[in-house]
Amino acid sequence: MNVRMANHNDIDKLIQVRFDYFASEKWEVTDDMRGSISAQLQQYYSKHLNLDFFAALMEDDVGNVISTAFLVIFEKPANLSWPTGKTGMVLNVLTYPQYRKMGYATKIMNFIIEEAKNHDVSYIELSASELGKPLYKKLGFLEDIPSHTTHMKKTLI
Repeated sequence: MNVRMANHNDIDKLIQVRFDYFASEKWEVTDDMRGSISAQLQQYYSKHLNLDFFAALMEDDVGNVISTAFLVIFEKPANLSWPTGKTGMVLNVLTYPQYRKMGYATKIMNFIIEEAKNHDVSYIELSASELGKPLYKKLGFLEDIPSHTTHMKKTLI
């Protein structure tokens, strides 16, 4: 098994694993949505890959992807919670079912964590599924503790 960072030759593969992730989460994607999301991913990966977006791929001996993890790095003004000004979000952690419970997700997550450290990221966050929660806890992720602020969002689309 080989773990590596994706490059621009892997963009079609990254689009496919993104949709495979959606399927693993049982999210319904209409044909219209698939077309617009594919176009956006093509543009996004072309522009951001290996700048502020990193995709780790674990492949078998013939190049088939068996596990993935994505890292998006955000840079903003530093404060006490992110003193380097950089934070990261882990997305699209996926190990294909036939390869689960073999340590591949741990290996790819450690790889992506090291990438975040190499980019001086203050912290990384993710949204854990029930299936992934034990892995993330084992790797040192903590559930958000209420703080002096309340996380809020407004959906615009």
